Amino acid sequence: MDITSYIFDILYTFSSTLLYPVIIVLILLAVYSLILIGEFISESLKRKRDTENLELCCSSTRKHILTKDYEKAAGSLRILKQNFLVKNFALSAADHIEKEDLLSLEWIVQEYEINMAKRLEQTRIVATISPMVGLMGTLIPLGPALIGLSQGNIEELANNLMIAFATTVIGLFAGSIGYVLTQIRKRWYWQDMADIDYILDTLEVKE
Repeated sequence: MDITSYIFDILYTFSSTLLYPVIIVLILLAVYSLILIGEFISESLKRKRDTENLELCCSSTRKHILTKDYEKAAGSLRILKQNFLVKNFALSAADHIEKEDLLSLEWIVQEYEINMAKRLEQTRIVATISPMVGLMGTLIPLGPALIGLSQGNIEELANNLMIAFATTVIGLFAGSIGYVLTQIRKRWYWQDMADIDYILDTLEVKE
């Protein structure tokens, strides 16, 4: 056996050993994508944006900030009725306003931006990795399938092609779910950040 054949055998053996890990990863990605759908539905049901309430609370907060009545300003923020992330930011901001620590609100906003990015990473990773893993699951069985074809083993050819097609479908299924959820959540969080920026503008802590 020459060196070229030896190298090809190593490559073939290495790629073949990846088949079962790839299949396991694909199954996990498919299951995780279904879990993400459940989380997405739960999050969508909890989302509630009331622009009138937002303007009223911010106006009241600003009035109390101008009069240096930080306790009432914090109370105005605590009655804010908005989406989960905006509401949590308002509660955190209220705690800092009571301590007359307005400058730290910019830091709080950055923390919320990081949290939003983390939530988007979940679906973005699924959307990116799933098709790649699905492609690996498609290409790996083609080697044994071609060998079976050359040997006239139709059953082996059919089995490997079935694995190749199944992994493709699963990869595209999980990837499409991740992509759709990423796009919708991105729009949601842009809106949330716009509301948070509006609160910051009201408090006049933005540069």
